[in-house]
Amino acid sequence: MNTPASATERTVRIQIDGAPMDVPRGSTIAAALGTGTVRRSVSGQPRAPLCGMGVCHECRVQVGGVQQLACMTPCAEGQVVDTRPARLRAVPATEACDRSCDLLVVGAGPAGLQAALAAAPSGMRITLLDDNPTPGGQVWRSGPRHAMPSPARRLLDELAHFSNVTLVTGAKVVGLAGERALLIETPTQSGVQHFSRAILCTGARELLLPFPGWTLPGVTGAGGLQALIKQGLDVRGQRIVIAGTGPLLLAAAATARRSGATVLRVAEQASWTSVARFSTALWRWPAKAWQAATLLDPGFRPGSTVTAAHGRERLQAVTLRSGGREHRVDCERLACSFGLVPRTQLAQLLGCALDADGAIVVDAAQQTSVTGIYAAGECTGIGGSERAQLQGRIAGRCATGAAVTPPLARELAHWSRFAALAGERFVLGGAVTRLADADTLICRCEDVTLQELAGCENWVQAKLHTRCGMGSCQGRICGQAARTLWGWTPTAPRQPSEPARIATLAQEPHDLHTRHTRPAAPLSQ
Repeated sequence: MNTPASATERTVRIQIDGAPMDVPRGSTIAAALGTGTVRRSVSGQPRAPLCGMGVCHECRVQVGGVQQLACMTPCAEGQVVDTRPARLRAVPATEACDRSCDLLVVGAGPAGLQAALAAAPSGMRITLLDDNPTPGGQVWRSGPRHAMPSPARRLLDELAHFSNVTLVTGAKVVGLAGERALLIETPTQSGVQHFSRAILCTGARELLLPFPGWTLPGVTGAGGLQALIKQGLDVRGQRIVIAGTGPLLLAAAATARRSGATVLRVAEQASWTSVARFSTALWRWPAKAWQAATLLDPGFRPGSTVTAAHGRERLQAVTLRSGGREHRVDCERLACSFGLVPRTQLAQLLGCALDADGAIVVDAAQQTSVTGIYAAGECTGIGGSERAQLQGRIAGRCATGAAVTPPLARELAHWSRFAALAGERFVLGGAVTRLADADTLICRCEDVTLQELAGCENWVQAKLHTRCGMGSCQGRICGQAARTLWGWTPTAPRQPSEPARIATLAQEPHDLHTRHTRPAAPLSQ
């Protein structure tokens, strides 16, 4: 007979700023921190996790004296976490993780898992690389209180049968190390990943727009809230407001409700008419129609948006505008998302062309403008997990030399029409782009206000005159906001594309190439 695990077995004890804390096993440090202040900005303002997926860099902490992102670092027994300013110590790359493969798949979300599975029967040596601690991406993220969804579990079970597929998690791409080689870093290792062909499944991040109070602890992205809850964040009994635009708002509300939170309002900026037209067109996608019906929230209000967040050290209330009137709502959390933005930094480093919307350009075989480099999923345009999986399957087949089958092409066209419908019905209204006032921070990293940017005409001027976009997130948050607000085009990313240890950057590539290392662990998830 199976006996229930003891409380000790279900938790791990860590230390945060000198105080012991028991947290559910599998939680991330960001989830353990809750709404508490993680750091102080350059002007002394409190900051807390925002994106929940390693983009904003607001949650950087010291773990054993080493700077890490709290949302990407799982809690471990005996871990010592410090949010207070400290002198960081250098950590050597204890073992180079040099590897080579025939096909590299970057991103283990819906598109990446399908791409790897489609390519696996070819016998090619395949490496599936992801910067998260576990596979699944943002859509299929799992955690201590959230089991991995069955579609992801099935894909991983199928992949486990192929000995030619290697999964490497917790590994971020720092930059290029050659024409067909990437410099990668894990919490304890660094090295070069060589490849002959690659499929980029780097997904998307949330578009977060500035408004008064948006930097307060307790304000996160809508997808960021989902990620934090799945990572172990306890929201039981908390009052939550969700605002922005798109289907993600209802999904975030459902996740929060199931986790014991009270969702007071879902403020959708699109009009009632636009939402109604979107809903009545869903009969062509029955699964989506059923999903929309199950996610419908009694607090859902089209034609409304958040205009301000209030509080001193953390969020205490928000102001919502609807029908020309404003009212204040007391709450502990505000989750915002004004759409999604393709993640294309790696594609740009590799020389892949982007379209006018900032997505990777691909052909019918999912090949980019660079021969041998393919792309699939949200990095090629926002379209949902169904479309991402189909693109992954096509990219995986074509990367091995197979052709696109007519049924796959027809199904992809079907889900591409859904993506076009959603994009048309949830277009940002002009009022949303005018929420910030003169004192609102645009760049969270360098505390640059709207007023300070008033004399700038483009992104380069903003960086030169105000340091906007030159902080830890390297413009990932404020750069896309500036593009939406003023049409500024962020400059192309430069290496290193991610913050990295000096020890990683200091190693000579030829030293890495010749160093003997143990083989990568086979796929076992």
